[in-house]
Amino acid sequence: MAWPTKPSATMQVPRRAEPYATAQMKARWTADVLPKYATRLGALMPILHDIQHAYRHIPYQAQLEIAEFLGISPSDVLDTVSFYDEYTIEQRGVVTIGVCHSIACEQCACSSTKLLDCARERLGIGVGETTDDGQFTLIAMDCLGSCDTAPVALFNETLHESLTVEKLESLIVDARHVSPGGQH
Repeated sequence: MAWPTKPSATMQVPRRAEPYATAQMKARWTADVLPKYATRLGALMPILHDIQHAYRHIPYQAQLEIAEFLGISPSDVLDTVSFYDEYTIEQRGVVTIGVCHSIACEQCACSSTKLLDCARERLGIGVGETTDDGQFTLIAMDCLGSCDTAPVALFNETLHESLTVEKLESLIVDARHVSPGGQH
């Protein structure tokens, strides 16, 4: 069996006229983010979070802009984006629901599988999908670091603990009123 190859060395990155990493963002990163880290590479994850929060994904063009800003390899940026569940190159919905499906969350009385099933049914989408109206994206996450309050889920950046199916349903109803800017 031969390994399929991709022409990544000659791949053309789709570009838009305006940069994703705006002058305002770069100024904020320089003033607020870079001083917190011993190396510029250390600032990569908070900068990726900033881009993803602004655009609901991290496009390849943005990854190249971040690499240039930090003076690191574009492959370091792509490796980070592709490794962590919370980052994506595909645009997500206005509200991303990340249900933890680690062992602790799965073993609770209200298992994460029940929560995922509930969310799939209520939203009409599968894990990794976005609703047709662009309002919701559902993801399963490996661990949210809150095992003592399992099961848990993230609604954008807000952690909800000790969830039941009923609580999750209520959160979905409330989240239907979130605007594209993330405000109720």
